[in-house]
Amino acid sequence: MNRKKTISMALAIITGCAFAACVQVRQPLEPAAQAKTAVTKVERTFAMIKPDAVQHEYSGVIIKLIEQNGFKILRMQKRTLTRAQAEQFYAIHKERPFFKDLVSFITSGPVVVLALEKDNAIADWRELIGTTDPAQARMGTLRKMFAESKSKNAVHGSDSPETAQQELRFFFKDL
Repeated sequence: MNRKKTISMALAIITGCAFAACVQVRQPLEPAAQAKTAVTKVERTFAMIKPDAVQHEYSGVIIKLIEQNGFKILRMQKRTLTRAQAEQFYAIHKERPFFKDLVSFITSGPVVVLALEKDNAIADWRELIGTTDPAQARMGTLRKMFAESKSKNAVHGSDSPETAQQELRFFFKDL
């Protein structure tokens, strides 16, 4: 599916058109998986709309989809990261070959940082954003709809409770 058609579908979803039925991000769970996910707990997670998505003016659509998927936005801020902030935020990747490019990309323009809350927020956010490579992401995920490539992948999400806590505190000191 081409990018224009994907964005049109996302807009149709937001406006409640007939395409809304095809956006169900979750696949039916198998019985074993249902048993594991039966226990829910309210969690907080960190989300970021990256410079590529902000530049293409997808922020509003992404925020609407966040809310439509049951997330409560506790905090939200648009800001441009300094090189020092980006290096600190992505310090875990410092030894990786892509670190320099990652820092350059994330400082290339404004980002929107969000603190989200919901039952099972971390797993649900990761499911909504999709895999890093938009070519392999499932239909209806944010990366399938809005990402350009593996490196310009529109959004970021914490991958564990520990990471979520660390990333939330990095941007929102009081959470």
